Amino acid sequence: MTEFLKCIHDIPPFSRAIISAVSLDRSSHSVRIDLVSENAFTAEDELMARGVARRFVPEEFGCDISISKLTPDEKMVARTIRRVVEKSNKALACLLEDDDITVERTPEGFDFTISVIADTAVGGNVVENVIAELGRTYCGSFTGRCVRSDKKIDSIHIDEEHENIEYDIPVRTFHIAGFQPLESDKLRDTAVYLSDVNYESEEVVVCGIVEDIEERTYNRKSDGQQRAYFAITLNDTTALMRLTYFARKSTIEKIRKIRPGDGIVCTGKTEIYRGAVRYTARYIDRGAMPEGFVPVKRASKPAPKYYTTVEPEPYTDFTQSDIFTKPDLPACLKNNTFVVLDLETTGLNSSPSGGNMDKIIEIGAYKIIGGEIKESFSTFVNPGGRLSEEIIKLTGITQDMVAGAPSYIQVMPDFFKFCQGSYLVGHNIAGFDYKFIDYYCAKLGYHLERKVFDTIPLAQELLYLSNYKLNTVADHFGITFNHHRAVDDALVTAKIFIELIKIKKSLPKPV
Repeated sequence: MTEFLKCIHDIPPFSRAIISAVSLDRSSHSVRIDLVSENAFTAEDELMARGVARRFVPEEFGCDISISKLTPDEKMVARTIRRVVEKSNKALACLLEDDDITVERTPEGFDFTISVIADTAVGGNVVENVIAELGRTYCGSFTGRCVRSDKKIDSIHIDEEHENIEYDIPVRTFHIAGFQPLESDKLRDTAVYLSDVNYESEEVVVCGIVEDIEERTYNRKSDGQQRAYFAITLNDTTALMRLTYFARKSTIEKIRKIRPGDGIVCTGKTEIYRGAVRYTARYIDRGAMPEGFVPVKRASKPAPKYYTTVEPEPYTDFTQSDIFTKPDLPACLKNNTFVVLDLETTGLNSSPSGGNMDKIIEIGAYKIIGGEIKESFSTFVNPGGRLSEEIIKLTGITQDMVAGAPSYIQVMPDFFKFCQGSYLVGHNIAGFDYKFIDYYCAKLGYHLERKVFDTIPLAQELLYLSNYKLNTVADHFGITFNHHRAVDDALVTAKIFIELIKIKKSLPKPV
């Protein structure tokens, strides 16, 4: 790879290009190399890069190269700086607080400052190490320095708890098919998955099918003139995105010809506003996803090393281990780990494409280890808004209960850690609970393996009941509980699951 990059760097627009991914498609026997460049490039430049790639890939393999431009934001750079300092100078890292690292965008890249307490041993290579790592990770040039701060060492709060390391997941991209310029003056070859556009950048290229396009008008502040803009909903099968495009007089008639179902390529800017991404297109061109496009599964952040907000608690039920009545458990139950979960939410909308996704307000979960319920995970979750009277009446969860609770941003990393290495189980989990867990974990970069067992179809297969509601199945096994509270529903579901597997003596097919 070092020799390959040397040859790529000899092509002027790619002098600071980095490799973001190398993948092998076994079905097509083809190697794909993804490059990220900070500079504009022509089709001829790309052709030269493909020639370099061809020289380094064995002849028996097909070869494809994808080149995109991606810039980080200040927060991403600051996290990388802290990670480098933690690795190279642990003593300094212990004394650094969040406001001790400042990052500013420059025309060429970024400039950073690390403030350190007087008499702290810094070491002469900290800044050099940081700049080198930033150059390997991101496009652009970087400058920085260490300065002495006025803080006293006894004013620094050192958290005795272990900290989890931040991990930035590279975005996924795909090759744009049938690119035809309407406004751009250069080829757009690669687009970012819409589901991965969750960061701020001056230039992000996206591509998809137009679901909806609406022309609107506004009064321009500078001269009061009425101008046209377009509100467009784009779909690339990974997500829907609502974007805004302010029309140019020279090309507005071309844009007016775009219809729902057309494929377009948008080049624009993203910004984070009130926790949501806003995309403003600068250029719109024609293009589409490749034929037969199947999204590549996104890599997940690793599970946090430590719990930070919600710690699991041991669970003991002496009836599980009664030495006189303990049954022989099936090997599939004893040799696997299961997390049985239930949620309470602000409503029933479990799909973001259906409007505003409802919020989680309680998570209840139990872990089955060796065929016995051993651990519990229970927490309220602050939805960031008022609960409806209907939800309060249904669940018994009041506004006061969630007001002081942690947000999903604090809870989901801990819950993801709790679920690692386990099958997920629930009553109607496939149709409801899993969708919420998957959505809110994914928003933070955590991606669950879909290994899910649903006790509804399992009960339907094994039992003959009038219906298969949770309380009906619980009654069949003589289990009583407080229905419509997540922590209680999860516990009874765990007990039901154990009883069902004892009957079936094997695991069902995941749903």
